[in-house]
This record gives sequence, C-alpha cells and structure tokens, in this order.
Amino acid sequence: MGQSNEKMLDRLQQESFGFFLHEHNSTNGLVRDKSDAKSPSSIAAVGFALAVYIAGVERGFMKRSEALKRTLTVVNFFAGSPQSTEADATGYQGFYYHFLDLESGRRTWQCELSTMDTGLLLLGMLVAAEYFSGGGARERELRERVGEIYRKVEWNWACNHALTLSHGYKPRQGFLKYRWQGYNEGLLLYILGLGSPTHPLSSANYHAWTGTYQWKRIYDYEYLYARPLFIHQFLHAWIDFRGLRDDFMREKSMDYFENSRRATYIQREYCVRNPLGFEGYSDVNWGITACEGPGPCQRRIKGRQRSFYGYRARGVPFGPDDGTLSPWAAVTSLPFAPEIVLPTIQHFLKMGMGKRAQYRLETSFNPTFLNSSPERFWRSRYHLGLNQGPLILMIENFRSGLIWRLMRNCQPIIKGLQRAGFAGAWLPISL
Repeated sequence: MGQSNEKMLDRLQQESFGFFLHEHNSTNGLVRDKSDAKSPSSIAAVGFALAVYIAGVERGFMKRSEALKRTLTVVNFFAGSPQSTEADATGYQGFYYHFLDLESGRRTWQCELSTMDTGLLLLGMLVAAEYFSGGGARERELRERVGEIYRKVEWNWACNHALTLSHGYKPRQGFLKYRWQGYNEGLLLYILGLGSPTHPLSSANYHAWTGTYQWKRIYDYEYLYARPLFIHQFLHAWIDFRGLRDDFMREKSMDYFENSRRATYIQREYCVRNPLGFEGYSDVNWGITACEGPGPCQRRIKGRQRSFYGYRARGVPFGPDDGTLSPWAAVTSLPFAPEIVLPTIQHFLKMGMGKRAQYRLETSFNPTFLNSSPERFWRSRYHLGLNQGPLILMIENFRSGLIWRLMRNCQPIIKGLQRAGFAGAWLPISL
C-alpha cells in the first residue's frame, strides 16, 4: 500500500475517531447512538467505542491513560447498574436495554432488552480486558468487572424455551417474536453464549442456528447469503476468521472471511449492473446496507415513480434498494478486498464526500434524490456509532490486525469458537 493510501487511511480513522471523543458522557462513559444532541446512548455504540479507544491509543489519537479512564468508567457503570423487571432498569438477566438515557443510564424510548446490542457491548469489554493486561490496580479492576459482567449473562433464558436465541425482551410484554436465525451478525452471539463459564449455550443451539443458513449462487459467486453488507462485516471487526471453519464451512471448503470477500464483490457487481437504474452506481460507487435514507416518500424522477425509505436494512441483489449508498459500508470491507475498496475510498473523497461532515464521510447519500442544497443530492446529517466504529476497527484490522490479535487471547472467544466446532488457523486445538 502506497504512502498516499496510508495518509488517506490515517486521516479517515482520525476524523472518524472524533465521534467517540465528543459524543460521550464523561460521568458514566456512555456514548450517543448518533451525532444528535437529543440522541440517547446505544449500548452497541459503547461496545464499539471500547475497541475504538484501543485503536486510538495505538494510532496516537488518545493517551492510554485517557482510554483506561473512559473504559473503567463505563465498565463500572454497567457493573453497578440496576438489573430488574422495572421498566426503567438498565438491564435484566445480564442483558442490557438497547437505548439508555445518556445522563441517567436508564432504559429509554420504550426499547427492547437487546441480545445483539448486549453482545456488541460485551465484545468491546472483552477486547478492552485483553488490551489493559497490566498489573496495576486500575487494570486489574477493569478485568475483574468485565469478568463479572460476562458471567452474569443468562444465555439460556434468552432462548425462551427454544434452541435459537431471541432478538430481545420487553417489560410486561415478554420476548420479541423474532429469533437469531438465518445467517447474520447473530453468529457473534452464539460464540459469546457458547463461551460462557456460567450459563453456556450448547452445540445444539449452534447447530439449530446454522441449520437456518441459505447458500446461494449470485453473479457466478457461491456464498452464504445475507442482504445488507454490514452483516458480512460486523463479525470480522472482532474476530479473525481467516482459515477458521465450522462444520458448515468445512463442507463448503471455505471460511467466513472468504464469504465476506465474495459478498463485497457481489455488492460492487450489483452497482455496476444497476438493475433499477439509480444515479451514480458504478464500480467505485457502492455500499448498500442498513442506513438512513431520504424517505419515507415517493417522487417522480425522469418519468419514473420512485419510493424512498428512511432507516432501512437495504441489501443486494433482492433489495430493498432506493439508490442510497453508505460510504462507511464500502470502507468497512477493506480487509476483504483492498484492491476494490481503496479506489472506492479515493472516489468518495474526490466527489467531495465528507467536506462538510462533522466526522468525515457522511453516513449515507442518495444521488438520485436531488434537492436544493449546495450538495445537490441528499446526504445524511448524522453520524452513527454503529457506522463509525466498524469503519475505524476494520481499517485498523487491515493495517495492523490489532483487534484480531487481542481477541486471539480471549478465553471466552476461544472457548466459544471451539464449542461451535471451529478449527484451524490460530485457534488452539480443543482438549
């Protein structure tokens, strides 16, 4: 990689890092869901923040002492937060509510107790425990609190008398009807649950999960199918899956990393083909995922009635697609296919993306949806922790493998992978 690309990635990481510097409550360590003064905290954004701080220290964006202070503050907050059936508790049964009031740390927006967002929070804590491995009192305290929080999670309770995990739970309403099945980011939850020393999931849970996978052939690529691009990325922000195979992937003679590489190429090919005729799609202008959009509304454009969505899990090749692209989603595929991602980043910068954005590249934009602003086409006004975090971490994994290396020493991750039947590459042989 040339020096110009190194400088480009340096700047992109540092300016994106600003989100986690500023959208933060120093009293309890919570991080906003998005760059809106009215936004509550998202526990998933907190999880990503804990890993981002580590990358920030290594890149010189933050002092190690500041990262430790922020991390210990938020870990102690969650360790001491109320866990009960009360509607304004912070969590229950070891899990935490998706959105928390930034000041009080209590449940807000009538949100669900989220298994996935709890998982992302735990991953951030676990990687922080690996990074802050020193013998000082504060680092020992951090590791102890993280261990306590992880051991309290009642994974079997979250299955609600079935084999697959529930998406979540609401007070007085009970469990949500949706479950983590079909290939998606839920793989992280099963690994965390299988690795638990106190309330573990079993191999039967994992096989029930993989039994819902869909294998498809699209544009001459065979792969494990999932529509939005982020599904193929979130796993790899935390774990190096190169060369690791479970039973499903052994049968296919590939791994989850290669699967994500193919998904990245399918994304680009879809935008080259542009079957719905949206403006701007090309081999260097792609990235279709879950994101904000200009809708919901309808407009007649060039004689064609178009539907535009608000926040939606967009995906390819079967949609939904309304012409909205997410730069962060393309960037986050950097480790899988740098040969096509680096030119795409360069293209985004040349077209002026990020010039007026607070934390560099806009979250999403839509060249088909024109307006009267100086930018001419619609651009999101906000940045989200769920976008900024993966972008920073995947650039770092591409450049140094930092988070991957730390997680190779994480016992819950090692045990979870082993119990799921993974083997190969860096993973120790299960005894």
